[in-house]
Amino acid sequence: MTGGILHASSIKVGNKQTIKSIKKGIELAKPGDTVWVDAGLYKEGNIQIDKSISLIGIGKPTLDGEKKFEPLSIKSSGVTVQGFTIKGSGHSSINDIAGIKIYNTHQIKVLDNVLEDNFFGIYSQNCKHLEIRGNKIQAYGTAEQLIGNGIHGWKSDSLDIKDNEIIGHRDGIYLEFVTNTHVINNLSKQNLRYGLHFMFSHDNSYVGNTFRANGAGVAVMYTKHVHMENNKFEENWGDAAYGLLLKDISDSQIINNQFDRNTTGIFMEGSNRIHLENNNFKGNGWAIKVQSSCMDNVFKNNNFLQNTFDVATNGTLALNNFENNYWDKYEGYDLNKDGIGDIAFRPVSLFSMMVERYPSVMLLFRSFMVTLFDRTEKLLPSLTPEGLKDEKPRMKSIQV
Repeated sequence: MTGGILHASSIKVGNKQTIKSIKKGIELAKPGDTVWVDAGLYKEGNIQIDKSISLIGIGKPTLDGEKKFEPLSIKSSGVTVQGFTIKGSGHSSINDIAGIKIYNTHQIKVLDNVLEDNFFGIYSQNCKHLEIRGNKIQAYGTAEQLIGNGIHGWKSDSLDIKDNEIIGHRDGIYLEFVTNTHVINNLSKQNLRYGLHFMFSHDNSYVGNTFRANGAGVAVMYTKHVHMENNKFEENWGDAAYGLLLKDISDSQIINNQFDRNTTGIFMEGSNRIHLENNNFKGNGWAIKVQSSCMDNVFKNNNFLQNTFDVATNGTLALNNFENNYWDKYEGYDLNKDGIGDIAFRPVSLFSMMVERYPSVMLLFRSFMVTLFDRTEKLLPSLTPEGLKDEKPRMKSIQV
């Protein structure tokens, strides 16, 4: 060290190099060094990084866990891992083996790797200040109990999860007891359960992600101060599938999102003080199901287009506010031409109330009697919630 500056050096590993083994390269490296690994197949069991170095692949070298080992374990701060293909981790429901597992540390970067056919993909355990960016993570799970999550965060803080693609895991991204985290521009699709699943994970933001064709969509549970903006929730179909499930969520914002072709766009239970604005609900079975356990939520300036049912609820209480939304089922008029309908719109139909109580009556959908009942209920409301209405429905859709 001269003048307070550490002079880092490089170590090269590969078949054509003096050093053939990644483990040996790491052993010889000093803190601050870079270990360059040439293209090739490396079967070295569990490789552990226990010092602050950069491990960089040239031409996507492959670390093969041979279905027995955890290919890469990071146990030091200040580590960068970039440019590898990591495949074939072992499987253990006790130890949560991952392609890359980061243990109780901080200031880690995992960049531009391909993780294929691992139990868990990238796993953060009790860590802070991680950057997980540009990775492609794919598994081929056939049953939830046989596969882990693509990106898994437990008891961690300040994670930046950005520009990753996650396919075929149990949950694409799973966060538990994770705070101050940003999940940005990821694609999570065709995962067995949820594209995104988080619990007890406060003060996080989810921006610009796409969650498509996952088993049950996205689940958000027991959390406060969630910010979800510019995300796409698409093609999540099934008896218990949702674009977005909100369970005991409070004091959050859901803004400028697209909910397209889901069984249910948003299902809300026990969730309070959520501001939902400028979202687009299109082609869903139910755009929104809001249970009577929810209160003080604001639905403002949203579009409801081509949904079978716009809003459904399971009670007669209406403790939430719908304001200035566009409803394509609205048949009112605008005599003063101010762009706002002159009569209120009631988005809960009598038939949707019947389906909530007796699902089998869905067989009667589109029958003449159902249309007659709904028309009568609009004229003389008796069973649908009296207070659940939009007093100022828009006449034209909003650009979202």
